[in-house]
Amino acid sequence: MTEKMYVQRKIGHATLTLTQGDITKESVDAIVNAANSSLMGGGGVDGAIHRAGGPKILEDCKRIVSKIGSLPTGEAVITTGGNLKACKVIHTVGPIWYGGNQNEPALLENAYRNSLALAKEEGIRTVAFPSISTGAYRFPIEKASDVALSTVIEFLREHPLDEVRFVLFSPKDFETYNKVLNRILPSPE
Repeated sequence: MTEKMYVQRKIGHATLTLTQGDITKESVDAIVNAANSSLMGGGGVDGAIHRAGGPKILEDCKRIVSKIGSLPTGEAVITTGGNLKACKVIHTVGPIWYGGNQNEPALLENAYRNSLALAKEEGIRTVAFPSISTGAYRFPIEKASDVALSTVIEFLREHPLDEVRFVLFSPKDFETYNKVLNRILPSPE
């Protein structure tokens, strides 16, 4: 068995954590789902969260869609966590990568910022994120991790939560996030 990859930094009173693993197994107040705009589940992390969380998540998603229609890119909504360890799931839609000329970085920043703002509004203290848009949506992971980490660090400096955790699916993704974190925030604050 290999040792679990794990890095932490303090941002004021908050903790920023990078770990490699399966987001559906995280014990946090809320996990973030890299959803598609239909909120009906799909592939990748979206499908994994819907499968692990069970039908209650889909029921909540259907209620939301009946009220607002499709969820726009960069926006966020919240549902139950169903059968997950996390009590809530924050669903956000990241941008599809079209080469960087379709406002993708700003839309990705909105996905992270709006997810964190919703967590704060709901009284959530611990949140776990996947790497949004870097799978099927093809956002280059080094660029995406820079946007993700910069946005989260900026948010935590202004609105302290207890912990924001990035749960990276592969060791390669973890190494990329760790490299970018070391560039953005070279030593603990």
